[in-house]
Amino acid sequence: MSIDDPRAQAAALAARVVAGETRSIARALRNVDDRVPGYLDLLKELFASTGKAWVVGITGNPGAGKSTLTDRLIQTLRASGKKVGVLCVDPSSPYTGGAILGDRIRMARHANDDGVFIRSVATRGHLGGLSRSARDMVRVLDAAGFDVVLVETVGVGQDELEITRTAHSTLVVMAPGLGDEVQAIKAGLLETADVFAVNKADRDGADATMRDLELMIALGTEAIVAAGKRRGHVVHGGVKVDALPEAPATGEAPPEQWTPPIRKCVATRGEGITELVSALEAHRAWVSGAEAGRERRRARLVEEVREGLRETLIDAATSALAHELDEAAAAVDARRIDPYTATEQLLARFKAMS
Repeated sequence: MSIDDPRAQAAALAARVVAGETRSIARALRNVDDRVPGYLDLLKELFASTGKAWVVGITGNPGAGKSTLTDRLIQTLRASGKKVGVLCVDPSSPYTGGAILGDRIRMARHANDDGVFIRSVATRGHLGGLSRSARDMVRVLDAAGFDVVLVETVGVGQDELEITRTAHSTLVVMAPGLGDEVQAIKAGLLETADVFAVNKADRDGADATMRDLELMIALGTEAIVAAGKRRGHVVHGGVKVDALPEAPATGEAPPEQWTPPIRKCVATRGEGITELVSALEAHRAWVSGAEAGRERRRARLVEEVREGLRETLIDAATSALAHELDEAAAAVDARRIDPYTATEQLLARFKAMS
C-alpha cells in the first residue's frame, strides 16, 4: 500500500496518536474537527485503541464557574497520577461564525504539563451544548492514552443535553444567585446530572441552592415512581440525596439505583474539589458495576450508531438531490406545492436511487 494512499496515511497517523505523540494528537483532532478527507479512516483505525478513558462531562448555566472548576479538576486528577485530556466547547457567533475559544485561558497553568492536553473547539452552529465533532474528538483523546477526558460544554439551556450521550459521568455545575431555584425545577437538569456541584459556595444562598436541588430530586423521584417510568439515563433511588450509596460488601453487586449526590465547592480556592472527584469516581464505579449502568453504556452506543446513520443519510440525500432540492424549494416558494408533499417526493426519489 502506497504511502500516498489516504488509508495508509490514516493508519500511520493513528499509530502516532496511540503512541502519544503530542503533535500527532493535535493534528488528528484538527482533521476530525475540520472533517478533512480521510478523517473517517483515521477514526476507524483508532477505534480498537479506545474504550479505556473515563469521560466526564461538565455542564451548567453560564457564569456558574465551569472553566475554573475544570481547571481544579485537572489539578486534582493529575495529583493522583492520571493523564487528562480536555475539550472546551465554545459557542460560535451566529453572524460571523467566529468563536473566542477563551475557556482554556483559565487552565493556562497546565500548558507545560505533558500529562495534560487541552483543546478548544467551536460549536460551528451545532446545537446541544457540544460541537458536531466532539464525540469523535473524545475518541481521539481516548486512543491517545488519556485516563480521563473532561468535556466542558458551552453554557447550556435545559434542552441542550447532548453531553449525556457523550460522557460516562455528567457533572452539572450550579451557583447561588443565578436563579437556581427556578432552574432546579426544570426537568433537564435533573435528567442530566450524575453529580451536582454547587460552586461559589462561599456566597449567600448556597445552602438554599442545596435545599432546592434536594427537594427537586426528591419530587422528581416521586413523580417518576408514580408514573411507573424510568429516568432518561439514570434511575433515582431511595438513598439520601446528599450522600453517596454505601459501597457494597465484598462479592455483592452495586446498587441498581443511583441518586445524584450534591457537593459544595469553591473552585477559585480549590475547596471541595477532592470530595467532588470522589463523588464522580463513585458514579464511575456504579456505571461499570451495576446492570443499570451497563445498560446506560449500551444505550449510548446505540444512540451513537443511530445518530451516525441519520447524519450519513442526510449528507447522502442532500448531495444526491442537490438539483431537486433547489427545484422543490422554488416550487414551495411559488406555492405550487406544499413543503410536506415536496419532502415526500424527494424521499421517494432518493429511495429510487438506492
